[in-house]
Amino acid sequence: MSASVIDPSKWKHLPPPPGFGASSSTVCHRTPTKTSKAATASYEELKTKRAWDFAIAPAKSLPMQAFMLYMSGGGVQIFSMGIVFMLLSSPFKNLAGINTAFAPFAPGSAPPKAFSTLVLQKIVYFLCNILTLALGLWKCRSMGLLPTGTGDWLAFETRGPSPEISLL
Repeated sequence: MSASVIDPSKWKHLPPPPGFGASSSTVCHRTPTKTSKAATASYEELKTKRAWDFAIAPAKSLPMQAFMLYMSGGGVQIFSMGIVFMLLSSPFKNLAGINTAFAPFAPGSAPPKAFSTLVLQKIVYFLCNILTLALGLWKCRSMGLLPTGTGDWLAFETRGPSPEISLL
């Protein structure tokens, strides 16, 4: 049996891939040029686009979560309670780590975990998480878990003194 041998001499004349020099171990130290400034601006624009995608991600998952709530039924069962718990707890977890979540998308000159970085994207992210929370509360209301009727508060209602009736 003979193994096929690859001839490396036919690969010598290929140009290096984009972004790589003649030797992969050498690091190129150049002064910034127009191309590197354009690449940096393009990279910052890409990070901003990714931040917007991340900001609206909770809203993109709302239709699937609404379908899961519909399929879980209206009764108080372990499966529907698990879905509702997940739906109610995820916005709080997301909002607790909002600065950490947006840190990779921060512009190069700004501090990554500051409240003042990517403010508009963080506001949209906050509103999308509030929508997720509202969907979970709506499901709790439809399951009868939220005290929304007057009959739910009868234990706290006081009665006035009964009138005295005398029939003489």
